[in-house]
Amino acid sequence: MKFAGKLTPLRLIKLFNIMACIFCKIINGEIPAQVVYEDDSTMAFLDINPHSFGHTLVMPKKHFVNFEDTPGDVLAATMMTVKKVGRSLKDNLGVSGYNVYENNDPVAGQIIPHLHFHVIPRHENDGLEFWPQLKYGVGEAEAILSKIKIN
Repeated sequence: MKFAGKLTPLRLIKLFNIMACIFCKIINGEIPAQVVYEDDSTMAFLDINPHSFGHTLVMPKKHFVNFEDTPGDVLAATMMTVKKVGRSLKDNLGVSGYNVYENNDPVAGQIIPHLHFHVIPRHENDGLEFWPQLKYGVGEAEAILSKIKIN
C-alpha cells in the first residue's frame, strides 16, 4: 500500500484505520468473502449476517469513511454496482424488490468505517420493519427548512 507524503498524526490515524478495516482486508484478499461482483473500483459480497438471503454489501475498493468523504465519481461507480446487484437479485432470486441502505456515521448505525451500501432482497411479510414516521407540528417544517435549505 502506498501512502505518499508526510506522516502527520491525522494521516497516521487514517493509515491505521485503513490497515485495520475489515472491508479493506476483504478487498485485498486477506479475508475470504462470497463475492457477488467485482470490477476495478468496486466490490460486492454477501453480508455474513443477512436480513434476508442475498443481502449484499457494495462498496468502493478505495477506503472512504462515509458518504461525504467519497468523491462523486467513486459514488457514481459504486451506485452502478448497486444497480447491477439489485438487478441480479430480482432476476435470479425471484424477489420483486429490494432496499438500498447506507448508514452514514456511527450514530446512524455505521459499524465499519468504510462506505458501503446494503442491498437487501425483500419478500412480502418478511418482517423487515421501516422506521417510525413523525409529523411536523405547526411551523416546524419551515424552521427545519430554513436551517438546511441549500441555495
